[in-house]
Amino acid sequence: MPASDPQETWPVGLNADLHCHSVVSDGTLTPDELARRALGNGVQLWSLTDHDEVGGQAQAAQAARSIGLPFLTGVEVSVTFADATVHIVGLGFDDTDAQLLQGLYATRGGRDGRAREMAQGLAQAGIPGTFEGALKYAGNPELISRSHFARYLVEIGICSDIPEVFRRYLTEGKPGYVPHRWATLRNCVRWIRDAGGVAVIAHPGRYGFNPTLEYALFSEFIAHGGQGVEVVTGSHFAHEYPKYADMAREFGLAASRGSDFHSPHESRVDLGALPPLPSDLEPVWHLLQAHIRQ
Repeated sequence: MPASDPQETWPVGLNADLHCHSVVSDGTLTPDELARRALGNGVQLWSLTDHDEVGGQAQAAQAARSIGLPFLTGVEVSVTFADATVHIVGLGFDDTDAQLLQGLYATRGGRDGRAREMAQGLAQAGIPGTFEGALKYAGNPELISRSHFARYLVEIGICSDIPEVFRRYLTEGKPGYVPHRWATLRNCVRWIRDAGGVAVIAHPGRYGFNPTLEYALFSEFIAHGGQGVEVVTGSHFAHEYPKYADMAREFGLAASRGSDFHSPHESRVDLGALPPLPSDLEPVWHLLQAHIRQ
């Protein structure tokens, strides 16, 4: 598949959506359906970023090419930092890179055991059968996650919507919460960079870090070779956009943009529906122009 001309200029105001999920991880649409939804919503540059898995990349790239939608390879890697889970998005990498594939496989490896522990906690809280119920929603059993449990608990009427499930059962201190040790920040950034891609801190406002920990995250990320941060994202509220625009300026990071879309019925923001990046920031796609497939 041909890549973009590296001399071509992709403007900062581009309607790029570089963060979304398919049935390959915890979304509800196929990569092909996502590509068509993105194009229909006016997206001009798209990436599929399933959790710890690149199994949907070939279908996504083929679908995007068939409808004339410029595409970047993508993944969202689960990282443990300061005893919390942080997500790093990789963009524009070689999705056949052996080191990256091995790292992602190892990162996925603990999900089954974690899911069974979650089910045990929920059973003790009076909700049996949740592992089997969640598994129905997992297109890839290796990637069974809290989102799949949440959909099942809504299905059986325990909660009225996904956010209620997380509040009552799946966050720290609740019956279905089980922590997990993911990849290290250093290894994650190295896998992405060595595969030719750019590493991006995903939705930093979601982690609830105090200023000291947040500064440490950004500093360590850059020390390992990270180059970008999500500024405008469906997982931030509008008042957080200026804060992370300032962080991008302070740390010299390229800015990324993505809806974090999972489902037409669950996501706060649809594909392509975000405001543009601030015009003075360097967009992450400027670092990746030679990697854009079209």
